[in-house]
Formats: sequence, structure tokens, C-alpha cells
Amino acid sequence: MAIGEFEYLLLAVASSLGEDAYGASIRKRLMAYGYPRSVGAIQTGLDRLEKKGLITTRLGEPTAERGGRAKRMVQVTTAGTKAAVEFYDMIHTASCGVQWMENMR
Repeated sequence: MAIGEFEYLLLAVASSLGEDAYGASIRKRLMAYGYPRSVGAIQTGLDRLEKKGLITTRLGEPTAERGGRAKRMVQVTTAGTKAAVEFYDMIHTASCGVQWMENMR
């Protein structure tokens, strides 16, 4: 299944966060990478990934830091991992031999 850059980033970050993957932690990590996105954009992206079967979500326990609201926990599915690997491989393959790569060395 083909995915885009933003979907890839959401999958990669959620995977790297593991059990700590939820909207705010994903947003914080994206911001640290210099890729700031709104809470709404992240939630919309997660909705899209879930509809495609690339992630599953569940409500975590309510937390005091969130005023008693539960976090929407994210887990990457096997299909999500496969889609992310395919996207990464495509970008890597397409980047081999491009002029700017030669100029970077």
C-alpha cells in the first residue's frame, strides 16, 4: 500500500516511541525533528492510517496531566510496518545516484 511522506513519518515515530506512542508524544518528536504539525493534522493523519489498517489505536488510562482524559495510544500494525519499509526503500532507491548526493560527499 502506497503512503506519503507525512504518513511515513507518523508510522516511523509511532514505531520508535513504542508503548509511549500517542498524539502528543508523536507531535513532540516531530517538532524535535524540525517537522512541526498541529494536533489536528496529527489526529487526521492517525485517523487515515487507522482506516487503512496501518495502525490500531486504543484509549489508555485517564491521566491527571490531561485533566482526567485518556490518551489515544497508537500501535503500528504489520501492514503499517510493511508500508513504511516499502516507502523507505522507494526513497532510498530513487535517491541513489542523484546529483545532489554526489555533491554532498
